[in-house]
Parts: sequence; C-alpha cells; structure tokens
Amino acid sequence: MKTNTSTSIETLKKIKNKKNVSALERILMVTSGGYLLYSGLTQEKKNIGKAGVGGSMLLRGLSGYCPVYDAVDHLKNDKSSNVNIRISSLINKPVSEVYSFWRDFENLPKFMNHLVSVTPINYTTSEWTAKGPLGLGKITWKAEVVKDEKDRLISWNSLADSSIKNAGKVIFKQKGKATEIDVTISYHAPLGVAGESAAKLLNPYFEKLVQDDILNFKSYLESL
Repeated sequence: MKTNTSTSIETLKKIKNKKNVSALERILMVTSGGYLLYSGLTQEKKNIGKAGVGGSMLLRGLSGYCPVYDAVDHLKNDKSSNVNIRISSLINKPVSEVYSFWRDFENLPKFMNHLVSVTPINYTTSEWTAKGPLGLGKITWKAEVVKDEKDRLISWNSLADSSIKNAGKVIFKQKGKATEIDVTISYHAPLGVAGESAAKLLNPYFEKLVQDDILNFKSYLESL
C-alpha cells in the first residue's frame, strides 16, 4: 500500500511539473472552459455535456497539462473542422463607399468591438490585435489579402505562423442606392482536436459577436 501511495504521489508531482499546453491555449481553455461550465450549469435545463467539456477545459488551462496531448501527441497537429459564420446585411450607402471603408482595415475596430487594432504592414498584409475570449487578454496575428476586386469582393487569410488560424470574405452587391454585404468568417479551433467539440459549442457566442459587429458597421456607416 505504501509503495502504491508513493508511486501515486510521484506521478502527481510529475504531472504537476509537466506542462504541455502553450500559454495562449491555457488562456483560451480557462476563459472558454469557464464560459461553458457557467453556461451549462445555469441554463434552465442544465446541459451536463457542456458543463463537462467546460470543466475539462478549465482544468487543462489551470494545470497547463493535457493528457491527450501527452499520450497521443500527433493528434494535436491533426486538422479539426473549421467553424464558419455567415452574416448578411443591407446598408443604405453606395457600394463604392461601403467597399472603400471596409478595405481600409484600420477602420474595422471602429465597429468590431472585439478588435483592438488593425495595423497595415503593406497594402496586402496587416497585423490584427483582438481581445481574448470574453474580453480577457489580447491575441495578435498577421493576415494578408488573398483576393481584392474593387466594389465586389475582399478576402483575407491569417499567415501560416499566426497564433489564430482564421479567414474572412466580404461580398459587396449593389442594391439600388444601397449595398448588400455577405460576410463569411471561418476560424480553426485553436485548442486542437481536444477542443474541437468546445469550439462548436462556443459557435453561438462567436456568431453573436460577428452579428453585432455587422450591425455596428451598418449603424456606423449610415450615420456618416
């Protein structure tokens, strides 16, 4: 019995001292896990599955250790499915004005509340800084424009070494004197395979975030 107890203590010490989750992932796990745990337990009909995922993510974030990464390390680099969000809106401004305002990426934080800044590096590349999940911390990455058709389309993609993998596309369509925009934003679950299910559970939160941003864009531009 003493031998087993001693072995267990040594194992716990090793786990405590062994961290295989990056600082960025720990922030995302703590904030997202806390959100899921709270949401799952405070709903009128408690969602035990959501609460369980949240608790697991919270534990990984606080400890800095994920046994899945340790036991099956290659899974961390596998591709998990992207989460896609699509929002449309009609703006009472000419298409040339709507396109030009969006194309100047420094304007984006004016209506996207989760963005802190977008700083151009050159005409096609820029550095984006956003608030962390639930407004905690900051996340920075670089993105480049991959397609640009004046008054018709803008699409961008994060660079290969970015901490957050994401892509976006805005289609502009003239509708009389107004402009219809169709915005698609995709992001790759930053927590690897272990966080894929959590990313899907958090999708309504991110969708609401983007929807609010587009409503802000409409209000901001129409007020000019």
